[in-house]
Amino acid sequence: MQFFLDTAEISEIKSVADFGIVDGVTTNPSLIAKSGRSQADVIREIVEIIDGPISAEVISTDFKGMIEEGKILSKIHKNVTIKIPMTVDGIKALKYFSDNEIKTNVTLVFSCNQALVAAKNGATYVSPFIGRLDDVGFNGSDLISDIKTIYDNYGLTTQILAASIRSPLHIREVALLGCDVATMPYKILLELFKHPLTDIGLEKFLSDHKSSLKK
Repeated sequence: MQFFLDTAEISEIKSVADFGIVDGVTTNPSLIAKSGRSQADVIREIVEIIDGPISAEVISTDFKGMIEEGKILSKIHKNVTIKIPMTVDGIKALKYFSDNEIKTNVTLVFSCNQALVAAKNGATYVSPFIGRLDDVGFNGSDLISDIKTIYDNYGLTTQILAASIRSPLHIREVALLGCDVATMPYKILLELFKHPLTDIGLEKFLSDHKSSLKK
């Protein structure tokens, strides 16, 4: 499973780039706004750090505006993936981008039917928001499982990108389901390294080593 970092903070991306496990980055208008910089400037800097898919989201909600924005964003770098909302105009724009071999990420997906529609128009990625589903009483990981079954049934090649990750448990769940990608905040990525028994074991090894030096 690929790991994407969900952030627009350059400092976070730089700090994990040399880990060797980050395959791409996803951004959205909220993350860009939080960074206090323009989307174009942020994306230009990210593509110089991470050599992988970088999602940049359109702001327009109409078909024409999405196309115009997507064309501009896609010219920044070959790794830029155009992120578009799961709406009627978004799906129309998706068809245009697919026909013109521009990579896409359909966002704000909350149902199997939405995921199926996006795949039929050639989405590169589809992003089910599992954390937000959990927030309203549904099991977000169940949606990942159902989408995977549907895609496997028909040989659809759209990759499932689990988004709205809230905890390391979400990573475990979607990995067990065979999800293609999980995009996560910086904090969650760091938590994947942690386990109390690892800390206890390391402390014991170091203590024993220190004791052996005194003999």
